Amino acid sequence: MNFLSKRAQAIAPYTAGEQPADKQYVKLNTNENPYPPSPRATEVLRAFEAEKLRLYPRPDADGLRAAIARAEGVEEGNVFCGNGSDEVLALSFPAFFDEGGKPACFADLTYSFYEVFAAFFGVKTHIVPLKADFSFDLAAMQAADCAGYYLCNPNAPTGIALPLSTVEDFVASVGERIVIADEAYMDFYGQSAVPLTKKYKNLLVVKTFSKSYSLAGIRCGYAVGDEALIGGLFRMKDCFNSYPVDAVAQAVCTAAVEDKEYRDKTAALVKKERARLREALLSLGFTVPESGANFLFAGRAKKSGGELYRALKEEGVLVRYWERPILRDFLRITIGTPEQNDVLLTKLKKILI
Repeated sequence: MNFLSKRAQAIAPYTAGEQPADKQYVKLNTNENPYPPSPRATEVLRAFEAEKLRLYPRPDADGLRAAIARAEGVEEGNVFCGNGSDEVLALSFPAFFDEGGKPACFADLTYSFYEVFAAFFGVKTHIVPLKADFSFDLAAMQAADCAGYYLCNPNAPTGIALPLSTVEDFVASVGERIVIADEAYMDFYGQSAVPLTKKYKNLLVVKTFSKSYSLAGIRCGYAVGDEALIGGLFRMKDCFNSYPVDAVAQAVCTAAVEDKEYRDKTAALVKKERARLREALLSLGFTVPESGANFLFAGRAKKSGGELYRALKEEGVLVRYWERPILRDFLRITIGTPEQNDVLLTKLKKILI
């Protein structure tokens, strides 16, 4: 007998990047930061008192929210924290979209968890194809009959970023519809829409500690927006999990967000390597759009994306590849250290030349 619900049987879960344990790889497939977390965050982790783990954490992560508010220039009431930005995004679907009601609108080539969350919560979707150059078709999105939008900026997996002025024009143009700006990679671009949340009550900005803060293993993310939107997320959170951000995460992320100098320093290193790696890939015959993220979208080379992915894996280098027709010619390559990127380039030259 099958005890699974029809929804559980029908849904197609998100597929995470490979985390193989069979051998050591140069791992450039899951957009992890190649540099360690802030020394302040590391010290807090080392000094954390195990005795505190017998107690539940602060349910609203108020100390961390206050630190984020100071860093972002908003009030604590404008901040919500969750167990990774994925949880924040997941909670946004039931908070702002009705099951079976007007759809959520997003691009056909963007963060694939949006479709999974929509299916899980019974939210209809309105999918808008990207333009031929992989940029957002904002005019088509604006014209959609929907309840709101998910705008991944910089976009994944393309890395293409929208300037802040373009984001503001879009938010202003869609009136009463909500815009959820997913800014997981924004610190590698530098034009966050957080300041716009003070002006536009329909804008929610979602960020993560996984990328620029080098804390993917901690699982913590947050949203910034009008108090009414933040209140909606809290209502959903308390229907699922009263304590989504554990005590260790709250302490470590507080230290990390207070060390902006270190975050900016490592982000600058990533951006420098991004420029170098892009030029090298272009010289090898790849098509590589300008990226505002910590990865490059590279393809249309002498071999297909699948061939390159398999050959690189055989050579001990992991990159991300999808079988979808629109993506088959491309790889998504995380920016590693200079040494890791040099290994990648050496292996690519061996495969292609």
